[in-house]
Amino acid sequence: MTLTVVDMHTGGEPVRIVTGGYPPVLGATILEKRAYARDTLDHLRKLLIFEPRGHYDMYGALLVEPSLPGADLAVLFLHNEGYSTMCGHAVIALGRYAVDHGLVAAMAPVTTVNIECPCGMVVAHVEIENGRAGSVSFESVPAFLYEADREVVLLDGLSIRFDVAYGGAFYAIADCRQWGLAFGVSRVRDFVDAATALSAAVKAQFAIVHPDAADLGFLYGSILTDGGEGSSQPTGNICVFADAEVDRSPTGSGVTARLAAMHAKGGVAIGEQRVFESIVGSRFTGAVAKTVRCGPYDAIVARVAGRAFYTGRAEFTLEEGDGLGQGFLLR
Repeated sequence: MTLTVVDMHTGGEPVRIVTGGYPPVLGATILEKRAYARDTLDHLRKLLIFEPRGHYDMYGALLVEPSLPGADLAVLFLHNEGYSTMCGHAVIALGRYAVDHGLVAAMAPVTTVNIECPCGMVVAHVEIENGRAGSVSFESVPAFLYEADREVVLLDGLSIRFDVAYGGAFYAIADCRQWGLAFGVSRVRDFVDAATALSAAVKAQFAIVHPDAADLGFLYGSILTDGGEGSSQPTGNICVFADAEVDRSPTGSGVTARLAAMHAKGGVAIGEQRVFESIVGSRFTGAVAKTVRCGPYDAIVARVAGRAFYTGRAEFTLEEGDGLGQGFLLR
């Protein structure tokens, strides 16, 4: 068995794009393909994402056959716990990858790449600079504020106020200062512990339902912010998702969710650009492109922009008798 990949990063967050070796992923829809990969091919996710080839915070993208009309490509997202419904940093990388590798013909000054994700169609716009793919922005699926100004008591007795918003995945969003944390001062470990505790409490006490599909109705993670709005200066956030996985980028779907919450509360108008900064200092820009409806919710379409870079290529194999080579995790 041989699996080939191209590795990229967006804002420091890895994207391992599978280029060969995977068997066909069956299913009539992208959500059926996601379920098939989870139920039938999960050993390959572990081989690619886990050690010794990956690590606890590795992230992957598996291209599959599109099912939506007009899609240029379709993708399943892989992480330490399973399969995401949306990933903005991977979409930014895939937009550039699609142009560079001829999946979509380059058209200056901007090439459009329609990417079918488990949450729906996401439209990437790839800037062509000197004949090559450069910065990428994307317009995601309708995003909305799901729960506003709710309160939960954590196991340690701390009371936390938070929102829940959807940006292709559901996130709990809270000001890190409620834990006494500060960006640039507090340890990443303390952010991770706080976000993980918030996710566990919200999952236990709040039901989450998406109006379009049951498979989209779950809390993916928590985003801790610095309480800023990203206008006069960048606003910091750290996203902790799946099994306490830490996003090095500002998190594209998380920025989308934050914009939806900010807009619903009157904090950002259509067309106003905001800047979001990750725990490693990388930045995405984001704006509300337009307002729409998603089931019973007032929603937005966000436009988020960033840049991805190549880091290498690899060919992975698994020798007979190599039990550890099948994948393990240490934290």
